Amino acid sequence: MIEKTMTENNVNLEALQKQVNDLQAEVNRLKSNAPADKLSMVVMSGDLDRQLAAFIIATGAAAMFDEVVMFFTFWATPALRDPNKKPGPKDFMGKMFGMMLPKGSKKLKLSKMHMMGMGTNMMKGLMKKKNVMSLEQLIQSAADAGVKIYVCQMSMDLMGMTQDELIDYPGMKLAGVAKFLGEAGTSKTTLFI
Repeated sequence: MIEKTMTENNVNLEALQKQVNDLQAEVNRLKSNAPADKLSMVVMSGDLDRQLAAFIIATGAAAMFDEVVMFFTFWATPALRDPNKKPGPKDFMGKMFGMMLPKGSKKLKLSKMHMMGMGTNMMKGLMKKKNVMSLEQLIQSAADAGVKIYVCQMSMDLMGMTQDELIDYPGMKLAGVAKFLGEAGTSKTTLFI
């Protein structure tokens, strides 16, 4: 009788140990697949107000998240052009895009109420009066906070832009969609602006 009880206890202990091991394996799997404390953001718009929103969110998130990643694509890309840099030789289409697209953050327009520049200038004046950081100051603040910027290589190629005409931003890299998807896949939060 005692032997039978001990055998039953051993079987119960083994079954319990197996359940504990299975649960521990599941916890480890969940931990390894859990999203990182990170914000990933696609920035597609080249409108001043949307760029402001993107950088305000990025700098605010830098205080909350371990990591913030911005992926600039299509019309957002020209905001990162440095007006003081002269790009190398370009083909005809590259020259045309270079003339038509804004050259840097100071040349961006509002998405609404631009009114041939009057609305944009009014907004910039109001921001200054209310001590709201300019887009250029927000970009610098993002750099200081360690916000990572990736620029879409395909967008750069389509618009005839080269990396040597972009602003000096610490660690800014050209990347493809796979890089963004990898970043977004491990992020707690993903935004599209």
